[in-house]
Formats: sequence, C-alpha cells, structure tokens
Amino acid sequence: MLKTKIMRPAIAMLELIFAIVIMGIILMSAPQLISTATKSGYVAIQQEAINEAASQVNMIMGYHWDENDADEKYIDPILASTGDTDLDEEGTTGRRLGTPKESYRAFVRSDGQRFNASALGGDLGDTEEDDIDDFEGDSRLIEIEAAVADTVEKTTIKINKTISYSADEADYTQSSFTYDPFSASGGTTNIKSITVTVTSDSGQDELEKKIILRGFSCNIGGYKLVERNF
Repeated sequence: MLKTKIMRPAIAMLELIFAIVIMGIILMSAPQLISTATKSGYVAIQQEAINEAASQVNMIMGYHWDENDADEKYIDPILASTGDTDLDEEGTTGRRLGTPKESYRAFVRSDGQRFNASALGGDLGDTEEDDIDDFEGDSRLIEIEAAVADTVEKTTIKINKTISYSADEADYTQSSFTYDPFSASGGTTNIKSITVTVTSDSGQDELEKKIILRGFSCNIGGYKLVERNF
C-alpha cells in the first residue's frame, strides 16, 4: 500500500538565525533612537523659547522710544541727548543736518515743546509700560512643554530683558569704519539697545544654554503718512 507524505511549510534554521540577528540589531539601536527622540524634544523646547524671546524683542521695539515722547496726541519728537554732537539739532532749525524741511522728524513737537532723553528704568509715578526702557530689568518665567521620547516634558524658561544706552559716536573722517550698536555708554545717547536673555534651570544638559537676542531702536522721532492727490 502506497503512503503519501504531506509536506508542510516550516522555518528553516537559517531563517531563524537571520530573524534573531535582525531583532538583536533593532534592540541594540533602541537606546540611540530613544536618545535622538529625547534630544528632538529638547530642541523643540529651545525653539519655542527662542520664538518667545524674538517676539519680546519685536514687541519692545514697537513702544515709544522714551517716556518724554509717549504722548499719543502728538507725533514723537526727536529728543535731545548727550550723545554724538553731530546728531544734535542744526542751529535753531529744529532738525538734524540733512533732514528735509518737510520732514516730521523734528526736535520741536507740534505744540512747540522740546524734550530731553530721560534716564533708563521705570518712570517715576508712571505704572504703565509705554516706552522702551520701562522693560529694563523685567524678568518672567514661562512654562513650555514638548513631547520628549514617550513623555511630555515641561520646562520652565526664564526670559530676562535689559535696556541700555549704546554709544552712537562714529568717526566720519575715515574712508571706512566699524561700529558696534550694542557697546554700552554712560549718559543718554541716540540709541537704545534691547537684550533678551533666555536661560533654563531644568537640569538637562541640552537645555542649559544661554541664548541672547538683541535689537536696537534709534532716536529719530515719529512719522506721519502724507496723502497726495494726483
């Protein structure tokens, strides 16, 4: 009597070895994959902090240059300072040298008043933030969260703002010159520097970095759009 053998599929020893090797490679790379995912989460947190700092710089630059030109009823005048004398008023014209007569950028406000640039810091008796240097020394904490590996990491970021007067003098007799708008100066000048510093006390090495963003604003007065009919 004939016997029929039925062949059934099975796993060969070679295939089993290959499967074990591949699983081993995957398991060996798992820690590196987790580490990469964690760092990506920290990078996301840092990027959020940088975006917040950048928005703070832009926000501050949108304020009046000084308390003495913050009256909304008038166009901001240029303020007298102790900075570069080449930027002072030309005689009694109310304007700087080279400024057109039709320009609204003048030392004399439309009501005839003239003002000096004031000292930095919060203005006496004024509790409102209406000019750039009201943000001097302002610090605030923000909490940012991002997916880190398989968890949501919450990190506290400190944003500190510093406002200072910068040197505005330059040697115009040279054919070329270098100028640093962020070099500190004593007294009042025609440039205010804005520095926003981002730090973290999270204890994570990836986040223990000091990030500094800078901006500056100049004492050039305000402007008014002019309509012309053609």
